[in-house]
Amino acid sequence: MPQEPQVIYEDNHLLIMYKPAGWLVQGDRTGDKTLADWGKDYLKKKYDKPGNVFLGVVHRLDRPVSGVVAMARTSKALARMNQIFKTRQVTKTYWALVQNPPPQPEATLVHWLIKDSAKNKATAFRTEKKNSKQAELSYRIVASRNPPASLFHSGLLEKGEGIYLLEVKPLTGRPHQIRVQLATIGCSIAGDLKYGATEPLSDASIGLHARQLSFEHPVKREPVTFRANIPGLEIWQPFGT
Repeated sequence: MPQEPQVIYEDNHLLIMYKPAGWLVQGDRTGDKTLADWGKDYLKKKYDKPGNVFLGVVHRLDRPVSGVVAMARTSKALARMNQIFKTRQVTKTYWALVQNPPPQPEATLVHWLIKDSAKNKATAFRTEKKNSKQAELSYRIVASRNPPASLFHSGLLEKGEGIYLLEVKPLTGRPHQIRVQLATIGCSIAGDLKYGATEPLSDASIGLHARQLSFEHPVKREPVTFRANIPGLEIWQPFGT
């Protein structure tokens, strides 16, 4: 099992956690322990709560993705958070590591996605197709670095190539949206074999990190922002914390 999750923030209404890559947010057929399970155990132990602990899942991150995840501690907070996400009153900021620079330093991408549930993979089209759903995101290059020397020997990168850090803000919340939209413009995310990367990262993660969430607190009705530090994997280290 990868590193343990961490609590970023908590109050009577919300539990904000750092999800390490490799953790599921909610259960699947693997039966592996989830971030929601971890959060319930944390609350049960910290507050010595008998019986079941309520913790509502508001949104999800793909298993190989790290970053900030918000969960609700009450049914009232869950209902309001669901509405906040449904009506797109939340700003999600991701960091993505790509080997190839995008065609433009910054742009907005609009595609229509079709998800193949059997293969757990999405396909992006530039025009609307039957049963497709529109996906929109904006990105900008915020930094580029030569990769750490140790990566040269792994086969992940050839000497002389760089890594580009993109700040990505999805305006819709489609499955695998960032991964497939960036791959469609020739910018597969580092380690993302499903969407065109040629080599895995050492911990089976991908170079996609949910950096920040901003929204109005569901009960206090004041703006809040929560940020997750970058993973400890070497490929991230040139880009700070």
